[in-house]
Amino acid sequence: MRVCGRCTPTGLRNRELIALLYRTGLWINEALSLYPKDLELNDGSVRVLNGKGGRSRTVGLDPGAAAMIERWLDIRSRLELGGRKPVFCTLRGHPMADANVRVMMKRLAARAGIDKRVHAHGLRHTHAAQLRAEGVDIAIISKQLGRVARA
Repeated sequence: MRVCGRCTPTGLRNRELIALLYRTGLWINEALSLYPKDLELNDGSVRVLNGKGGRSRTVGLDPGAAAMIERWLDIRSRLELGGRKPVFCTLRGHPMADANVRVMMKRLAARAGIDKRVHAHGLRHTHAAQLRAEGVDIAIISKQLGRVARA
């Protein structure tokens, strides 16, 4: 994650966005649609109000990722980006486009010397695989990812 440029606000934002995508399994548009009110960092939860298919859900967030996001929220407050702006926005408060995140991830992967394709959806798959490797039940993983169990 050093390639994000941790010392700059943009680098910190990008790093925390990548961490959120990996540690929650959110779709990129879900992450970019979050507002500060949707985060309960002390409880380790994120409310996705308008997930894929228009469904809402709450996903878990581990303490390490919560601490990372807290750092970005601190920077946001210093930049005077109020609660009416998405959590992950430009430094001027404009919403980030998913296409920009895709380009950013490709650029960061190249900077890190990664030859394989790196993309936000791959982080979602990695999140699910990590949960399964930890022994989490498939039904719980499906719920975390916003998948509806079929009868």
